[in-house]
This record gives sequence, structure tokens and C-alpha cells, in this order.
Amino acid sequence: MINWLYMGIALLAGAAMAVQGTMNAALGKVVGLWQSTLIVHVIGTLTVLGILIFSSAGFSGFSKYAQAPWYVYLGGFLNVLIIYAVVRSIPQVGVGNATTGIVFAQILTAAIIDHLGLFGVKKVAFQYIDILGIVLMAAAARILLNSTN
Repeated sequence: MINWLYMGIALLAGAAMAVQGTMNAALGKVVGLWQSTLIVHVIGTLTVLGILIFSSAGFSGFSKYAQAPWYVYLGGFLNVLIIYAVVRSIPQVGVGNATTGIVFAQILTAAIIDHLGLFGVKKVAFQYIDILGIVLMAAAARILLNSTN
């Protein structure tokens, strides 16, 4: 059974990503790709710092950083890659096409991670319907991309 609250949060994240990508691309046109990537990360860092200071979350969790596997810290590198790639792609192919490509790649990658149980997640085997859904998404992405060329 799907927990609708968390599905709503996931939908909010998806919508926010499309808006964020558009805003980041607009900023990148003005100040440059790498400069906009840095600005976005500085603002994000200051936002989280404010949350840690003014909420009950606090800083105590940092004492456990050595308990995490080394590879989980590559998320910071991936954040830079994601923001740069979004800022670079949206002006070239449009928000809809870029977002379609992003979502397609997310679903394909997520299905592989689930199937293999990577990074400590519970294994969720591929079903034929999953493969069909991914193929249909690839076809939809191709149709959308053709409609703008």
C-alpha cells in the first residue's frame, strides 16, 4: 500500500526539480554555468545551516560521519554534476524535454539499483511490467524530443 503523504512529498520534489532546473538555467544564462552552480550550492548550504541552527535537528549527527561508507559522500559530487547538467541541457532542449530525460534516467537507474540491491537498499527484482514501463518512457521521451526539432 502506498503511503500517500510520502508519495505527495515525492511529487512535490519532482515539481520542485522542474522549477529549480528552470531557475538554475536562467541564472546560468546570466552569470555562467559554473558560477550559477556555485551560487545554488552556497544558498543551499546557508539554508541547511539555518535549519540546523534554528531547529531541533542540531549538529550532533556530524559526530557519526565516519560510520557512513565512503561512497555515500560522492552525493556532493553528484549534486554538482546534476545542477551543471540541468543548467546546460534546459536551454538547449527545453524544460519538458530535459525533465523527460532526467525522469527516464532516474527511473532506469532506480530500477537497476533496486534490482541489484545497491547501496544497502532492499532488493526489489525487475518485473516484466517494469521493463515495459521503461521502454514506453523511452518512446515518450523520443516523441517529445522529435516534437521540438
